[in-house]
Amino acid sequence: MINRTVLVGRLTRDPELKRTANGAAVASFTLAVNRQFTNSQGEREADFINCVIWRKAAENFTKLVHKGYLVGIDGRIQTRNYENKQGNRVYVTEVVVDNFSLLESRNTNSSNNAHDNSNNQSNNSNDNMSDPFADNSKPIDISDDSLPF
Repeated sequence: MINRTVLVGRLTRDPELKRTANGAAVASFTLAVNRQFTNSQGEREADFINCVIWRKAAENFTKLVHKGYLVGIDGRIQTRNYENKQGNRVYVTEVVVDNFSLLESRNTNSSNNAHDNSNNQSNNSNDNMSDPFADNSKPIDISDDSLPF
């Protein structure tokens, strides 16, 4: 049997790092993953998928990423249930993350967040000058001598 999940999406909030009773680190977060199609109004919808990551990976993940960050995760779907304080049975389906990949530089994400969340001008224009791939609208200047074929 196979239970593998690969997702690419953006964090809807900063990951929450907690510790279990025996001290194991666990972080939970929600990943917004765009659907491949648009709805009848021409808008792209997203699925909001609950995820959990454990131990050292959880500690590293929470240090490296924040709300809005683009990440790739690899894991498995897991279901669990518990009884809440009102005595009701609560069922939870989530992705247990085995591996993650950072899909944008920290500078790129912080400049996007600064641009999206405030009216202040970001001071990252010098960062983009050194990255030939920062502006997708401009052609990249590469000579034929630089190509390996």
